[in-house]
Amino acid sequence: MPFLSPLSARRRYALVNFLIWLPSGLMLPTMVLLMLERGLGIAEAGLVSGVYSVVIVALELPTGGLSDVLGRRTILAVSALVKAIGLTAMAFADSFAWFLAAGVFQGVARTLSSGPAQAWYVDTVHAAQGPHADLKPGLARGEASGSVALCLGALAGGFLPHLLPDGGPVEPLAVPMLLGASAAVAQLVVALAAMPEPPRPRPGFAEVLRDVPRTVVTGAHLAVRDRVLARLLVASAAVGVALGVIELLTPARLAELTGAADSGGTVYGVVAALGFAASAAGHALAPWLARVTGGSPRGAMAGCLLTGAALAALAGSVVLDGTAGLAAAAAIYTVLYVGTAAHALLRAEIMHGRVGAERRVTLMSIDSLALQVGAFAGSVGLGALAARAGTGAAWWAGSGVLFLASLLYVRMRAGGPEREEARVELDSVKGAES
Repeated sequence: MPFLSPLSARRRYALVNFLIWLPSGLMLPTMVLLMLERGLGIAEAGLVSGVYSVVIVALELPTGGLSDVLGRRTILAVSALVKAIGLTAMAFADSFAWFLAAGVFQGVARTLSSGPAQAWYVDTVHAAQGPHADLKPGLARGEASGSVALCLGALAGGFLPHLLPDGGPVEPLAVPMLLGASAAVAQLVVALAAMPEPPRPRPGFAEVLRDVPRTVVTGAHLAVRDRVLARLLVASAAVGVALGVIELLTPARLAELTGAADSGGTVYGVVAALGFAASAAGHALAPWLARVTGGSPRGAMAGCLLTGAALAALAGSVVLDGTAGLAAAAAIYTVLYVGTAAHALLRAEIMHGRVGAERRVTLMSIDSLALQVGAFAGSVGLGALAARAGTGAAWWAGSGVLFLASLLYVRMRAGGPEREEARVELDSVKGAES
């Protein structure tokens, strides 16, 4: 099939990204409640979530390599199918074992969908306009679309069960899961019908088994040897540290301000929706930020600094109580996610400029893994600090990590000879392996 125009690719990327993230937004408010309603204890519900995270960490790199070998459209379609199965299983699960299986399916689907859509868009635009095409407008629209899906999904998933009567064929708490499965089926159709790829060789099963590990190893080698990519991965881990401590401590802080766990959970649902909307705004503003600051590296630095400043303000707001504390937390949370989204998009654009199509999803998977490792370190390390010194101290520490991470962008170039040097070294590695 002929290549799509950049405008058509931009629209299709926005659509598929919306469908990828809509199920996550729908299931967020009710997933734990559904497990508790069907007899699981809080520890068992936590274990289901833990297994989901373990599956993501274990499969992040292999599935990225699989996408680089088999193609973006194939992996997006398989991801949608696995997601639909997992959400349907969760909607009808009635035991810990079934919920655990659903969590495994969801983890597999999450790793499979980590990167192929964005890589498909970049490959398509590069094929139409060359490797120096401006990626920011399309990346901004696609990532903003995903954030809008999370925002709308969280609102719908939170309010819809309260509007449905009890006694129907499906209990209200399970309805968001079935709606998410329907969105996954729509993703499957879009991936197969509307996302043509450049022609590529079709490897056999034995070739896949051989090429995926090689792709992962050489992609990781490139990430380490290219100094700009290595700095970007450290920045991703730093953002993960901040996000880990924010997501860990914000619900408890809101419950403290409202005076009850139930009301704190409701407020957190609204604040989370505001955060998703702010992410959409941050993605949309990223091209403008790069333009006014003089390039993507400086724009990414500005986004990182804005996030660090917002987290510092959140730390300072712990002295406020009641309505004033809630209003401050909601406003700061919104600004924080504008900065996070703008930084993430511009950092991704720099990364795409330093890697070819044959390693693109592998590098995105390494980036995602760095973010998750940082989030784990933030939730464990800074969570322990919060237990000893208070929420404010942990947020101050997270802010300091972000301010230090912003220095990684000093004198960074979006392109340059380092990529070519890394490619020469990569070719040497491949030659040695063969």
